[in-house]
Amino acid sequence: MKIGFIGTGVMGNSIAGHLVEGGHELSVFTRTRAKAEELLEKGVAWKDNPRELAESAEVVFTMVGYPSDVKEIYFGENGLLANAAKGTVLIDLTTSQPKLALEIAEAARANGLHALDAPVSGGDVGARNAVLSIMVGGEEPIFNEMLPLFRLFGGNIILQGPAGSGQHTKMCNQINIANNMLGVCESLIYAKKAGLDPENVLRSISAGAAGSWSLSNLAPKMIEGDFRPGFYIKHFIKDMKIAVEESERWGLDLPGLKLSLGIYEELERAGDGELGTQALIRHFDFAEK
Repeated sequence: MKIGFIGTGVMGNSIAGHLVEGGHELSVFTRTRAKAEELLEKGVAWKDNPRELAESAEVVFTMVGYPSDVKEIYFGENGLLANAAKGTVLIDLTTSQPKLALEIAEAARANGLHALDAPVSGGDVGARNAVLSIMVGGEEPIFNEMLPLFRLFGGNIILQGPAGSGQHTKMCNQINIANNMLGVCESLIYAKKAGLDPENVLRSISAGAAGSWSLSNLAPKMIEGDFRPGFYIKHFIKDMKIAVEESERWGLDLPGLKLSLGIYEELERAGDGELGTQALIRHFDFAEK
């Protein structure tokens, strides 16, 4: 298929690469062309804006930073909705607002297009290994049509319901991670204070009831002081704020989520927004700041 891809960041680059390896014809656009150089060297075509990309694609994937970026790419003058050919499928992999996913789906339908919201989880490791969890909202026939593409970079792919359902499911994912990351940090701090070897502790508790993706994949980085981003703190804060906004709209209080968000915001104010989410351990002074 002729596929367009917008946003070749930490995860997007790997996902786009898997689509190329799957034999598809790919074109890309991203605000910083240098981030797409690896793909361009593989023969991927460069487009100067979303309009040019949309005009030559049957399917367009987007994976950008914030809801404001999504709005510009879809609704802007050179955006996808105004310039994609009839029948084009637009798939947003960005973690964004459920209400925005609904707006995109409604506008797409009005323009003779199809839209899926399909945020992913698994970080840079999951993207590289093509085992991402993909949470999809949209029409079932379009989901089934796109499933072969999703399988090129995903391992757990589930249609959650109509438009917006993928984003709501991703909020559930981020709420769980927000609370779990606090537990991971507190367990490592406790191990340190008890005079234990943190790596030995991890070997024991990762295999038991406390096991989690964050414990297995991010706790070792915390111990090593490796804060390179697989997923940026600044983007996790964006996600948590969306989850807080949605929950408060329903009158739902989620204290664990708010506590985690507050600590991450402290780190961002301290200049750590460009670090990976595992840098939460810095709040507890486990590693040197």
